[in-house]
Amino acid sequence: MTESIPLFPATTPESAAITFGTPLYLYDLDVVAESHADLVAALPEGAVIHYSLKANPHPEVAGVLAGLGCRAEVSSTGELDSALVAGFAAADITYSGPAKTALEIGQALSAGVTRFSVESVRDLETLVAVAHTAGQDPAGAADPIEVLLRINADRPVPGMGLAMAGVSTKFGVDFAQVLQDPQAFQDAGRVRITGLHLYMGTNLPTEEVLLGQFDAALAMCGELAGALGRDFEELDLGGGFGTPYAVPGERPGFPGLRAGLEKLLDQHVPTWRDGGPAVSFESGRYLVGSSGTLVTSVVEVKESKGQQYALLDSGIHHLGGLAGLRRLPPLRPGVLRLSGDGRDEEPTGRTVNLVGPLCTPLDQWGSPSDLPQLHAGDLLAVPNTGAYGLTASLVGFLSYPAPVEVVTGGGRPTTASRAVFTRIPVERT
Repeated sequence: MTESIPLFPATTPESAAITFGTPLYLYDLDVVAESHADLVAALPEGAVIHYSLKANPHPEVAGVLAGLGCRAEVSSTGELDSALVAGFAAADITYSGPAKTALEIGQALSAGVTRFSVESVRDLETLVAVAHTAGQDPAGAADPIEVLLRINADRPVPGMGLAMAGVSTKFGVDFAQVLQDPQAFQDAGRVRITGLHLYMGTNLPTEEVLLGQFDAALAMCGELAGALGRDFEELDLGGGFGTPYAVPGERPGFPGLRAGLEKLLDQHVPTWRDGGPAVSFESGRYLVGSSGTLVTSVVEVKESKGQQYALLDSGIHHLGGLAGLRRLPPLRPGVLRLSGDGRDEEPTGRTVNLVGPLCTPLDQWGSPSDLPQLHAGDLLAVPNTGAYGLTASLVGFLSYPAPVEVVTGGGRPTTASRAVFTRIPVERT
């Protein structure tokens, strides 16, 4: 749940900090719209874009993308709720992720979701069973249920930092398994396999690497269509569109990606231009990453055994604490000083340990040497933190209040809210 905060005119990190205090996240909705326009320009005309809510489920951030015509990709009932609140229609939501339970699938079906990414034989069987039960209920949905079969390629694509396919992984069905036992992946009742989900990697740095993964994904499609005895209605090629994360830098434009992708599609799926399969992509990081800034204050600067420490009111519980994203050992964000007292404007050349308030020595953001001398009260900013910021951190550790999330842009008043964790009674299942 969120705690509402009155509206104020706060459009810069400095003004937001004055208005709401620190730590805070500032999201610029105009930048979200610009990012979407850049991605549309980089992809083949008519491509469908799914927004991955795992990057940032804030309802106003996600709401901009819903309004721009994106579909949504969710991996939990919480993300599903966020997508619906943000304005995505249930019919435009794809429910993905490994280890989906019958309860989750049932809740998604009850909410009107009819598109799922399936990651195993068990996953498909569970969906079929729950869909059958729902179909027996007079109040249950009777619409066809579309399934994208998620495929794990035989080999990784070179240049990937965090491979999601081509290696031993919990994600998807091995390509060879589908070829060996295609009968395990057939339509059943209302459940129809209508396409493929081919997510290969994340945060890929160059057009060359992106095109390499799309080439590898598309090369599997013809053989899979033959094995499964069907023409696919959709090919979800994943994403992995890289952009700077928690460091200064500009969002890339990928000027040659559209032409390269169209050439690959013409080669592997020549019917895509003439009513063949819809071609879709997923993005979270690229769409919202550059829209966010984390603002924090220096509480104290102290010395210990010859080393300098700047103690901040933010740390790994607000940014970079998620081990699942390989952020432990800690992320090394590119910190900028926003304001000071006019002293010591030049970098000192001396390292300063940027540490947070948590009771663990792991609560640190590295030891940069390019900052000016810091003093209590200085404002610091970490740019490009609109994706995998607050909700990819140790938000529950030590029970600190979550940072305020301030939203601006779009010719609208600034709004602010704070995520609040509460306990509620739970009945036995």
